[in-house]
Amino acid sequence: MEWREPEESDSIRILLADDHPVFVEGLISILRAAPDFEVVGIARTGREATRLAEQYQPDIVLMDVHMPELNGIDSTREIIRTSPHIGVLILSMLEDDYSIFSAMRAGARGYLLKGARSREIIRAVYAAADGESIFSAAIARRMMYYFNEHNHQSQADVFPQLTSREREVLSFIAKGHNNTDIGSLLGLRPKTVRNHVSNILNKLQVVDRSQAIIMARESGLGGKGSAVE
Repeated sequence: MEWREPEESDSIRILLADDHPVFVEGLISILRAAPDFEVVGIARTGREATRLAEQYQPDIVLMDVHMPELNGIDSTREIIRTSPHIGVLILSMLEDDYSIFSAMRAGARGYLLKGARSREIIRAVYAAADGESIFSAAIARRMMYYFNEHNHQSQADVFPQLTSREREVLSFIAKGHNNTDIGSLLGLRPKTVRNHVSNILNKLQVVDRSQAIIMARESGLGGKGSAVE
């Protein structure tokens, strides 16, 4: 189904791309609650979404991931390539990491789940129309977890020869803490801390604490602070 191209106005013009008629009808009802939203077309396939986006030049495309002919990720990529000013919001049942990050890499401006509340969808459309990136709460939590895990893995990759406890001690050394501080913070005896520091220096093949601090900070561990023994 297609609408006649509307006359120019101040409304936020929206193209819907979804092949589930019942869901589309419900989505239209939600969007009608905002007086400045205007649905300019409905695409039933990914290729049709690409064509209608180029034809109608909407402000926002609400895109499903699973679409016939061309999936929503590839359709998003094509829309952004030809019309980078269009904001594509993914609205999908899928919440796996692959789908989420594939959509982001394709240029989508946000990712919502189809179970999102009406006000969340409306708020997301407004935000995307203003150039913001928007994610449903569940997707945001998944992204935070992913990046936290990725950060931990990155630190492990930086000094793979160190144990997790040794990397933890090195991080405190890089922040300028002395052995007594580190022992208090980690609940370790002074001798245990000294042993960890000795192992770190040997494994990093540095002659003293200052060189270890330099290596750690250059690799992203610790932060600004003075080296204190």
